[in-house]
Amino acid sequence: MNLTLYIITLLLLGLSYFKDRDKTKKALKKGLEAFKNILPQFLGIIVLTGILLANFNQETISKIIGDQSGWLGVLISGMVGAVTLIPGFVAFPTAAMLLRNGAGYVQITAFISTLMMVGIVTIPVEIRYFGRRLAVLRNSIAFIFSFIVAYVIGMLVM
Repeated sequence: MNLTLYIITLLLLGLSYFKDRDKTKKALKKGLEAFKNILPQFLGIIVLTGILLANFNQETISKIIGDQSGWLGVLISGMVGAVTLIPGFVAFPTAAMLLRNGAGYVQITAFISTLMMVGIVTIPVEIRYFGRRLAVLRNSIAFIFSFIVAYVIGMLVM
C-alpha cells in the first residue's frame, strides 16, 4: 500500500513539474521548510514515546491505561491529553503504538479527544483573544465532551 502511494505521489509530482516547473520548485521548497519546522516536535515525541515504551512494559501500560484500568485510566489519559501539546500527525501514530502495547480503546479515545480539543498549555492565548470566561468555558465543555466520546467508543467496542 505504501509503495503504491509513493508511486502515485512521484507520478503526480512529475506531472506537476512538467506542467509548471517554477510552481513545483516553490511548492517543494515550502514543503521542505514545513518539514524542517515540524521535525523537532516529531522527533521529540517519537523519542519520548520510545523512552516510555522502553521503561514501561506492556503489562504496566495495560495496568495504567488498559481496558482493566477502567474510568481511572480514562481520567488519567484525558488529563495527560489535556496538558500535552503535540500535533495530530504525531498523536495518532503515538496512540497506535500505545494500543499495540496494551492501552485500551476508551483510554486512547479520551487521550486523543482531549489532546485535540482541550488546550491547557494554550489557554493563555485563548484568554487573550476570547476572554477568560469563554476560554475556560470552551475548554471545560471540550473536556467533558471528550469523556462522552470515550464512553460512546466504549459502548461500540464492547
